[in-house]
Amino acid sequence: MVYIRDNIKGGALTETTFLVLLATYEPRHGYGIMQFIEEQTNGRVVLGAGTLYGAINTLVKKNWIAPSSNENDTKKKEYLITVVGKQIAADERNRLSEVLKLADSIIKEA
Repeated sequence: MVYIRDNIKGGALTETTFLVLLATYEPRHGYGIMQFIEEQTNGRVVLGAGTLYGAINTLVKKNWIAPSSNENDTKKKEYLITVVGKQIAADERNRLSEVLKLADSIIKEA
């Protein structure tokens, strides 16, 4: 069983979780999520199948993403971010923005 320690007491998301949430703003199947993340990070993040599907299963259980109904292709299960997931992603974006501002102010002063 995969446990992702995301958002515990307002804490940070793992990078994998945040990237999967971002990838599911459009319906994507598992391999599509992998490709999106690899492309958008310029190859810096390459997820293995076990990591990806563990994250997907956890995010579905948390109701941050949900299977999308795709009547055109019943073989591939696609996932889409939920309203709750969008709020979690927005909160993480804001948190990262604050951290970046702090880092910028410290590094510029040094």
